[in-house]
Amino acid sequence: MSATTLPLRRPPLSRRPAPVRRWWRDAAGLTAWLSLLFVVALWVSGRGLQQLSGLAGLLTSTGRLTGLVAADLLLVQLLLMARIPWVERSYGQDELARRHRLVGFTSFTLTLAHIALISLGYAATDRSGLVAEVWDLVTTYPGMLLAAAGTAALVLVAMTSIKAARRRLRYESWHLLHLYAYLGAGLALPHQLWTGADFTASPVATVFWWGAYAAAAGAVLVFRIGLPLWRNGYHQLVVDRVVPEGDGAVSVWLRGRALDRLPVAAGQFFVWRFRDGPGWTRGNPFSLSAAPDGRRLRITAKDLGEGSARLATLPVGTRALFEGPYGRLTSSVRSGPKVAMFASGIGITPLRALLEEMRYRPGEAVLLYRASTQAQLLFRHELEALAARRGVRVHYLPGRRARDRDSWLPDRYAAVPDDVVLRHLVPDIAEHDVFVCGPARWTEAVIGSARRAGVAAGRIHFERFGW
Repeated sequence: MSATTLPLRRPPLSRRPAPVRRWWRDAAGLTAWLSLLFVVALWVSGRGLQQLSGLAGLLTSTGRLTGLVAADLLLVQLLLMARIPWVERSYGQDELARRHRLVGFTSFTLTLAHIALISLGYAATDRSGLVAEVWDLVTTYPGMLLAAAGTAALVLVAMTSIKAARRRLRYESWHLLHLYAYLGAGLALPHQLWTGADFTASPVATVFWWGAYAAAAGAVLVFRIGLPLWRNGYHQLVVDRVVPEGDGAVSVWLRGRALDRLPVAAGQFFVWRFRDGPGWTRGNPFSLSAAPDGRRLRITAKDLGEGSARLATLPVGTRALFEGPYGRLTSSVRSGPKVAMFASGIGITPLRALLEEMRYRPGEAVLLYRASTQAQLLFRHELEALAARRGVRVHYLPGRRARDRDSWLPDRYAAVPDDVVLRHLVPDIAEHDVFVCGPARWTEAVIGSARRAGVAAGRIHFERFGW
């Protein structure tokens, strides 16, 4: 047995995350839409429609509406990434991040529209110049200086969230800058309460807005701050050993107290911080690469950035701080006995853990593992042990990428459509739940191939590396 090979025995029972209820997702989405409908109703009840007459009234009333909707969406945006467990398990981090970006950019656009429309409307009413009116609003209205600072923070977040900007930033830097969204939301609150007539126009409006802000702040305080603090204080994780895996990858084993009480399942990930020196406050997401057994946890990462590179130098005994677990790429989403795992590169980590933890009979699980070279195929000994002990069918797919099309296969298969190759490798693929983990474009290629091969959309489960 190699230094990285795990004994293939069923882990002792440990606490698992609560099952995902089908209605959780619908309830969360319905709540968000009802909040928007209620905000529009508040604008209508505040004579928003009647005030649309005349240019000044049209600009001002429309500006009020865009401001109300922007404020509501800003709170929805915060709730989407507040790590509320039942919301996170219903949608998964990939879907929540996508909706967070969509809602965030919509809220930001409406905020800019609100500023422009209100300024133009007031300027038209006062018959003053636009620049003079903006200066008067910022310097004389209560809370407007704070709102201007909050808007500047949101501009910073929005600019660094554009795809081209994200590509130029390290994950650690982007994550730190993204926290300014909380500052922007907080600085906007005084302006809304002190000068926003729609926020205090009626007892119903006051209760709604105070309740909405309290819910968002409470969710952030409880699930982003309180729960991680409690879990870290209770479990006391430290580095047990560090194991090189080859090709720049390294595994970190962690031990702690009462890990059988940690509600985690194979396929999930944590945001990790290791107290080993300067820069430890920047969190990095790493998946479990072994099924949790109630005694130790293992993560594996490749040297792709500052956060993952420093794992190789962690001293034994280093304190590990974590947030999570997160992700819904677990056995709970499985709908049938057969499973097909598609991994690319370091994407093998959550799937290797799933193959260890899942229940299946010999021949019911298949792994298709893609890498550029043979040396980049991690956990070969462990995967071969799974194949021998539990009957997992393993297909290694090393080789260069196809250059003339988006394909999840190496270029030696370029002459054959991907779905044809898939049906050759897994003839009954349509009967499998498909689990995918890898880079975004590669993942999309796998999903497209699986759909053409007859796999139902609801049986395809994936985790992306994008941020």
